[in-house]
Amino acid sequence: MSTQDFIVSLDIGTSKVRALVAEIHPHTLHIVGVGQSVSEGMKKGSIVDIDATVKAIKEAVSEAERMIGIEIHDVFVGLTGSHIQLQPAQGVVAVSGEDREIRQQDVDRVVDAAKVMNIPPERVIVDVVPKEFSVDGLSGIHDPRGMIGVRLEMEGTLITCAKTPLHNLIRCIERADLEMVGLLLQPMAAAELVLSKDERNVGCALIDMGAGTTTITIYQQGDLVAHSLLPFGGDYITSDIATGLYTTTEMAEKIKIKYGCALIEQSSDQEFFNVPRIASDVEKQFSQYDLANIIEPRLSEMLYLTRKEIERLGYPKLPGGYVFTGGVSAMPGFLTLAKEFFDQSARIAYPDFIGVRDPSYTAGVGLLQYAQRYVTRRTTSPSKETSHHPASPAKKKKKIGSQTGVLEKVRSWFSEFI
Repeated sequence: MSTQDFIVSLDIGTSKVRALVAEIHPHTLHIVGVGQSVSEGMKKGSIVDIDATVKAIKEAVSEAERMIGIEIHDVFVGLTGSHIQLQPAQGVVAVSGEDREIRQQDVDRVVDAAKVMNIPPERVIVDVVPKEFSVDGLSGIHDPRGMIGVRLEMEGTLITCAKTPLHNLIRCIERADLEMVGLLLQPMAAAELVLSKDERNVGCALIDMGAGTTTITIYQQGDLVAHSLLPFGGDYITSDIATGLYTTTEMAEKIKIKYGCALIEQSSDQEFFNVPRIASDVEKQFSQYDLANIIEPRLSEMLYLTRKEIERLGYPKLPGGYVFTGGVSAMPGFLTLAKEFFDQSARIAYPDFIGVRDPSYTAGVGLLQYAQRYVTRRTTSPSKETSHHPASPAKKKKKIGSQTGVLEKVRSWFSEFI
């Protein structure tokens, strides 16, 4: 294993930090390591305690290292939060080659040209996501490389974020003795993993319901058109359980995971469990039916607010339906309740890989797949292309990754404001 190429993703969530390691193969992804730790430095998707976040990152990475027996050094990190904004972007350049063949360097230049925009000083450009290219006026091109032309244009989406949350994220990665070689929009990475091409074309919403936040990502005609983050998630349900059963938050979380049911009518009044009361040695018995009477009202409220937010974004009906992921969606009865609220096709998505077949791993696996596609796209091209772009993670005997990395441009704009 020490002579193979690897990529590592880091999913820093409100309740858990997950580090996933995968071997890079030409057409597939093999997940070989998983590390997970409790996250206590995050609140509603934002870092509120750097020391606690660093500790959780180190624990998750160490667990993954023990599983694969190789030291982890470089990581691809997911970015999410209410501070992320999307706006249209356009770029145009002249094709540079004497033979007028469009190469990867021309694509890079037109994407960079789209970043030349006036943005507020407290914000920074994360990425530009191309929608389509035009070559000498011929539009609707998805990959112009190898074509002949004089003028290359691009229409896409500019992704920006606030500097302060990003700066805190980078600080945590550095203090955990890691190097960030890639910063990816986490909802987009998850969408690439679980949404089909048809769903993205006809229009659909990916709803990631985590512990502290609910992230909404909307696609139409194959493109990312809207993004929103709501400040609630599974922790709200846990808090209600703790209050309703007079127990600790830690115990409420365990009860929710083991006995939780999202729909009262699907719960059992014959399945019982004992709950220790706060500040007492006394335990009281409850049924799954009692628990469902606490969960369903709160989850119904969360789904209602999610639907209203999608309508506010301007998408009251999405022909491709709604795709749910994240830890909350794994609860029995969730899909039935979601279909009632959205009155349209809905499904639960999760990664189809051994060891991570759970909706809570969607973001982490999505980051791996998105990173692998980026590496492949940047290191392969039509004939005559010269290799002068960042390479894939180097082969190491003791460390995963290398100091050169695959996203030098990310580090360059890090240095501009750090």
